[in-house]
Amino acid sequence: MLLVSMSSSPSLLYLASHRAQVRVAASSNVGANGSGSFPTFLPIAVEHIRDGAAIQMAKRIERLPVQTGFSGSPIMSSCVRPLKQQQTKDPVVLLHGFDSSCLEWRYTYPLLEEAGFEAWAVDVLGWGFSDLETRPPSDVASKREHLYQFWRSYIKRPMVLVGPSLDAAVAIDFAVNYPETVSKLIFIGASVYAEGTGDMTRLPKFVPYAGVFMLKSLPLRLLATRLAFKNIPSGLIFFDWVQIGYLHCLLPWWEDATVEFMISGGYNVINQIKQVISFEHLKYYYFSHC
Repeated sequence: MLLVSMSSSPSLLYLASHRAQVRVAASSNVGANGSGSFPTFLPIAVEHIRDGAAIQMAKRIERLPVQTGFSGSPIMSSCVRPLKQQQTKDPVVLLHGFDSSCLEWRYTYPLLEEAGFEAWAVDVLGWGFSDLETRPPSDVASKREHLYQFWRSYIKRPMVLVGPSLDAAVAIDFAVNYPETVSKLIFIGASVYAEGTGDMTRLPKFVPYAGVFMLKSLPLRLLATRLAFKNIPSGLIFFDWVQIGYLHCLLPWWEDATVEFMISGGYNVINQIKQVISFEHLKYYYFSHC
């Protein structure tokens, strides 16, 4: 079984950084639009990133149409998809942590490709770089259906679903509701015993928006980046990592989508954990942070 380490873990960043940048550049020296430039839907701040692996992966991000039952028109959904799909191994689908994007996997993704895996890095609805101009709902049920319709449209085979942090809860919720889509689960630093965000429906709207304002603030982003790593790089590298993790927050619908998720109650999968364990066809693996 494949051992996948968290893409943002320091051990992977330091050991694989140079090799990953070379490999991605070799396999993807043009963007999704074939021009070698960044996709036009990314915030302009992407031009300031200096991390080579992040630059190359950002150039591969594209939006694919996903039709759901809760949106009248297809949602143009952001992801990095494999250069070539193959049938010999189950595809590996990489989710990202809470309030993040597929750029989390910038060092791991090229290693998976080099190992011969069909790898997908998918932005969970409400986060990442999907087009949410119409403000589709971003609650748990909508995230689940969106991921299923993405799988149904493009992946179409049982997958190895990788969920770090809160997205381990996303993976559990998804596997319980669509067990036929998942062959293996990989949890990394799983956050699955929290009981969601609680009932926020009675709070004035400015309260969750104030919380989201704090979540977006630079001091909190600096602190979060520092807490996320065991070994902190010095100088400009550290600020570059902060900017990479902050990039998706610059999209105009980020605040609304995040507040929508918070008000909806978030993920509470405690009662679903035993169901996942009981599935005879499903293998699961848990790794703590490296």
